[in-house]
Amino acid sequence: MRARVAYILLVGLLLAACAPATPAGPRVLRLMTHDSFDISTETLAAFESAHNATVEIVKAGDAGLMLNQAILSVENPLADVLYGVDNTLMSRALDADLFLPYDSPLLAQVPDGLELDPDHRLLPVDYGDVCLNYDRAWFADHNLPPPDSLEDLTQPAYRGLTVVENPASSSPGLAFMLATIGHFGETGGYTWLDYWADLRANDVLVAEGWEDAYWGHFTYAAEGGDRPIVVSYASSPPVEVYFSGEEFTEAPTGVVVADGACFRQVEFVGILRGTAQTDLAQAWVDFMLDKTFQEDIPLHMFVFPANENAALPDVFARFALIPEHPAQVDPAAIEANRETWIEQWTLTVLR
Repeated sequence: MRARVAYILLVGLLLAACAPATPAGPRVLRLMTHDSFDISTETLAAFESAHNATVEIVKAGDAGLMLNQAILSVENPLADVLYGVDNTLMSRALDADLFLPYDSPLLAQVPDGLELDPDHRLLPVDYGDVCLNYDRAWFADHNLPPPDSLEDLTQPAYRGLTVVENPASSSPGLAFMLATIGHFGETGGYTWLDYWADLRANDVLVAEGWEDAYWGHFTYAAEGGDRPIVVSYASSPPVEVYFSGEEFTEAPTGVVVADGACFRQVEFVGILRGTAQTDLAQAWVDFMLDKTFQEDIPLHMFVFPANENAALPDVFARFALIPEHPAQVDPAAIEANRETWIEQWTLTVLR
């Protein structure tokens, strides 16, 4: 009897060993990002299908708040990957030792000028230039040439025409302040603070954020708008064309792209130290840098893809301007001086 039982058990074990394995369920990849993150469901589905994974997107406020949460949870990370740190926050993120280095093979398709971390803890995904935008029709109607440079805004002809954002409360406001620091410098006969003092004397208007400046005061976008020059993005003109539904041979808004007139914001992705699935996180980073994701960026987040092989949508290719020589400010200098610069700006412009 015992032999028969043992035989039955043995056969059962052999049959179990030969049975096909039950497929494992999809792994979950948690992506922590800022509230402006947007990509198509088809693009996400392409990654999930290729890697038997589910991407869970954790939106954590603006980029600064997101980074603060990541730093506070460094010992018990809230996600596997973080996207949305830009070069104004880069040094703070790297100093907190949040990320694992990863030398993605897709970096070969990214221009060296966007790779700001030589250790590849933060890898560039996209970029956008903060620049002066202007209302073409307003300037034509007033028989005044639109500005060509930052310096033009201090001239009497442009008095009361410009609205900017407060760098203490606005990302594009901070970026534009950095453009003036990079362009005019902190020392010499005419500094960035001298420039802002001249802007104040020329009746510059300060708004708390981009929406208030663009939709509240910019003459092209706001009903009853009173300012034909606004701090916005080099990608704003093609976005205006895209959403207008009209046919244009020239975008209705223009951009000042003179040397040093813009500041380039580069957004990065990094694998959070402490992830339990480094391989899947690396696959996601590769996916973000590859053409499927990159070509989805412009019409979802309205910035430019970092991969130089990614094709731009027609509206971007026709109407976007990319500054050749944006202002340069070292990320470490931004981290060391950001609060001091904002305080100096406030004292010069608002008090």
